[in-house]
Amino acid sequence: MESRRDKDIKQRKDLNADTLFSLIRSRFENLKDHQSEKAQIPLADAFMSAFAMFSLKDPSLLFFEARRSDTNLKTIYKVNKVPCDTQMRKILDEQDPASIEPLFSDIFHQLQRGKCLEKMVYLDDYYLFSIDGTGYFSSNKIHCKSCCTKTNSKTGEVTYHHQMLCGAIVHPDLKEVIPFAPEPIVKQDGEKKNDIERNASKRYLEKLRKTHPHLHLIVVEDSLYSNAPHIRELEKHNLNYIIGAKEGDHNFLFNYIKSAVKDKLTTEIKFEKDGVAHQFRFMNKVPLNESNQDQLVNFVEYWETTPKKTLHFSWVTSLKVTEENVFDIMRGGRARWRIENETFNTLKNQGYHFEHNFGHGYKNLSVVFAMLMMLAFLVDQVQQIASRLFNAVWKKLGTKRRMWEDIRSLFIGYSVDSMEEILIALFYGFKKGKLLISSDPPPS
Repeated sequence: MESRRDKDIKQRKDLNADTLFSLIRSRFENLKDHQSEKAQIPLADAFMSAFAMFSLKDPSLLFFEARRSDTNLKTIYKVNKVPCDTQMRKILDEQDPASIEPLFSDIFHQLQRGKCLEKMVYLDDYYLFSIDGTGYFSSNKIHCKSCCTKTNSKTGEVTYHHQMLCGAIVHPDLKEVIPFAPEPIVKQDGEKKNDIERNASKRYLEKLRKTHPHLHLIVVEDSLYSNAPHIRELEKHNLNYIIGAKEGDHNFLFNYIKSAVKDKLTTEIKFEKDGVAHQFRFMNKVPLNESNQDQLVNFVEYWETTPKKTLHFSWVTSLKVTEENVFDIMRGGRARWRIENETFNTLKNQGYHFEHNFGHGYKNLSVVFAMLMMLAFLVDQVQQIASRLFNAVWKKLGTKRRMWEDIRSLFIGYSVDSMEEILIALFYGFKKGKLLISSDPPPS
């Protein structure tokens, strides 16, 4: 018979952190290790050590190295030989970041099989998929062959930087996001020019559809993407979209709508709900711009008015807009911010140290580290979706920063068999034993 205590902390065994750590370890073991047979650190151990560093939210590689002798790295993260910082940098700098990508789809398929994504479905069995770029490294001195560059026109000073294009399943009513494998925005092999977000987007969409050919997605993006070439790319990959459109960038489109308003060809809706005034204007099958009048889109304009202020938004979409679905389309378009607020801001401000330089390397290290950090973030998001225990500990401790600190504290201070054991101790409390000194202290 299940006890009340067991019921309070019951977890999905197929989706808890320990199961996912084992899945990640097995994937790393299947990678081809190009090191010599005499290599001291196996590739899987180097990868898993770096992943453990980001999973534990260690503030630096040196901080992680101080725990090299910690047996918990073996019991929880399955690391047999922990590399020193120099070894880890050297080994991972040579690795192709693309080798990490399949892990994201492995974990996503675990969520699908566990039916944990059903609550994220939106608009006729689709998922909202927010795509945006972010930077995570910038320096005037440190750089690698993959760095993009910016040159100050006045001083001639060169700034080296890394960015990546990220995509995540989002929902207007949920804080959880499901990130997919990011696409690095880096100088491509043999290229002298900087990579740009638009080129990265083409690569990203190709990979997205190759990995998830039948997934029903509505891509939500900012106004940077409301251009004909990008929309054609989305259509080529059978992806629906809701993309921001600004009047300053689309004078022809907005003038077309103004003319249609005069001719009473648009649909206008106004209503109040919970003290908020909502006003919509929409029209289907309108030309995107003067140069691409054959590229037809559906247009939505929206005003939200409260006693304090009025907000104005507009989008182009592939979805046929009706009076019944326009409110949902608006909410879907605004859910784009979830990738900013719940992904990038979380990584930068809630203990992940996203913008810290853990090690740049000469080839791929910076990108490999960024992808492993995003992988650790995905595992945490799965816990937030599927683990009652994880959420109970989070609620008890108040903030994720506090939770990461307490997890690290128990990881360092006690011998444990699993991450679940640490979370159970944090939820129910634990007894602190007397400090045991393993050897005679040094003379004073």
